[in-house]
Amino acid sequence: MRVLFVVDQIDYEPHGIMHLSSALKAAGHEVRLAVAKYQDPVQVAKEWRPGIVGFSVITGSHQKYLELSRRIKQVVPAFSAFGGPHPTFFPEMIEAEGVDGICIGEGEEALVDLANALDAGTFEPTIPNWHFKWNGEIVRNPVRRLQADLDALPPPDRALVYDADPVSRTSRIKHFIAGRGCPYRCTYCFNHALLELYRGKGPFVRMRSVTSVLEEIKLVRERYGLDFVIFLDDTFIVIRKWLREFAERYPREIGLPFFCNVRANLVDEEMIQLLSRAGCHSVSMGVEVGNERVRNELLQRDMTREEILNAARLLRQAGIQFTTTNMIGLPNTTFENDLETLDLNIECKPAYAHVMIFQPYPRTALGEYTREHDLMYGSFDDFGEVAWDDSVLKFSPAHKRKLRNLQRFFAILVEWPALRPFVERFLLNLPTNWLYWLIYKLWKGYALKQRVHPVRLSLKETILLAWHYLRIKS
Repeated sequence: MRVLFVVDQIDYEPHGIMHLSSALKAAGHEVRLAVAKYQDPVQVAKEWRPGIVGFSVITGSHQKYLELSRRIKQVVPAFSAFGGPHPTFFPEMIEAEGVDGICIGEGEEALVDLANALDAGTFEPTIPNWHFKWNGEIVRNPVRRLQADLDALPPPDRALVYDADPVSRTSRIKHFIAGRGCPYRCTYCFNHALLELYRGKGPFVRMRSVTSVLEEIKLVRERYGLDFVIFLDDTFIVIRKWLREFAERYPREIGLPFFCNVRANLVDEEMIQLLSRAGCHSVSMGVEVGNERVRNELLQRDMTREEILNAARLLRQAGIQFTTTNMIGLPNTTFENDLETLDLNIECKPAYAHVMIFQPYPRTALGEYTREHDLMYGSFDDFGEVAWDDSVLKFSPAHKRKLRNLQRFFAILVEWPALRPFVERFLLNLPTNWLYWLIYKLWKGYALKQRVHPVRLSLKETILLAWHYLRIKS
């Protein structure tokens, strides 16, 4: 069976697709990736004649991929399969034209089962994790047990991506995932909804063995080149026993600087020592909001202001660069609450302060609260791809304008708080414009390149990276 995955563009390695590809290839199937940035997926499908066309989609990108699926089905009678966050948490997507099946949750075994059945001509709409259109009806199957032993999965198929995308192949910064699952239940995040989906289906938080992670990094370094490692795990430091082994072996066997995500209330003296010993150059931690009530009642972060400031202090003392992630424009909050978030970031003194305008994603507790209380315009189908571009909540036009402008100037004001009176009084009240966007992009690019992910680049590499970065909306 030939399986064609389709993506619009690649900002960094799509690990979901890479794992699906390696599982399919291990089962004897052929896999190809079409990147719309470089080639027409419809033409690729027409020439290659896949039996399955797969799309991994997030809320906001789903409409684009639905249209692409419909175009592909006009030239080849392939089974159109959708997976990823949007169909998992918005399974109503199965009702859309151009969709034959949606995969709910983790998909390696599920997609292999589908490919095997279609290839053998024995397909029945009873495969776990799948919702199907079948004889004019919709069949919804439950999820299977979680894959407990992540080491049992074949390593992600990086060649699939690197052969199709020269930017990610030649980048000296590459991305890895050490585990799956998060034990926390933040209301804006999908993890609590995924935990409910898999309740009673096995352990939710799982880590690959340190050996498995290190072997993957070694292989990537040998085949493609690597100067800086980014771990994408939501909370890389959640299992301390695992981290102790990693801190012992990583500097000896890899020795490259790396970046990971941490949680402020888990950062203590021992954690800092482990990260420093391992060679951690930079981390990101979620501040989210400055107001204590909003952070702990609305977002259920269970984290105090003192814990956030203490984590920032420990990281600075250890010489570990850190970024913060934040949200503005939350439901039932004011612009003054957003300025409290700015205040807390100024106290933290991060290397860079990321901020997004809140987006109420489907099946998250906060997304459902926003929808049920009629606090947003339109529906989930109206969302754009960029979560920080604008607010869909029912704020006044003036409030929305200030949110857009604060998002552009937030990191600059954290770095140079003396500019705040001028920006607050004048610039935040002007129409959002391309100059604000350019200032935002230039400062973000400089801070991340020089402080957070520093690698040496040639002049040609710098120009190509800058062009690629400026074309990305985020």
